[in-house]
Amino acid sequence: ILVGELRDLETIRLALTAAETGHLVFGTLHTSSAAKTIDRIIDVFPAGEKPMVRSMLSESLRAVISQALLKKVGGGRTAAWEIMVGTPAIRNLIREDKVAQMYSSIQTGQQYGMQTLDQHLQDLVKRSLITRNQAREYAKDKRIFE
Repeated sequence: ILVGELRDLETIRLALTAAETGHLVFGTLHTSSAAKTIDRIIDVFPAGEKPMVRSMLSESLRAVISQALLKKVGGGRTAAWEIMVGTPAIRNLIREDKVAQMYSSIQTGQQYGMQTLDQHLQDLVKRSLITRNQAREYAKDKRIFE
């Protein structure tokens, strides 16, 4: 099911229900990281529903891909991605409301196909697709690109 933008409580609730009943659901959110995507989904719900939503999300989430479009060296644009896969560790962090710890799990989860935006930015700089300045503008840890 392609939902499009998940912009309100009703849409997010329907998407979660569909995912929980076994449907593959794709949706978009305007956030800058995988962790912020999780926070945004949960924060839309009233306080009394948040534990249930965390549980639903932790059981149904397959992946979050966050992207930024950057100017390429020589013109054009290229995408930089942060990829978070719904591993048991990530699912537990969502369930336990420890979203702030996700970044380190993504950082060390390369064997599962995960990468932080900073890791992909480093790769794009190494391949001379973007400049260090362009990478620094989007990086979480700006010191990497000094």
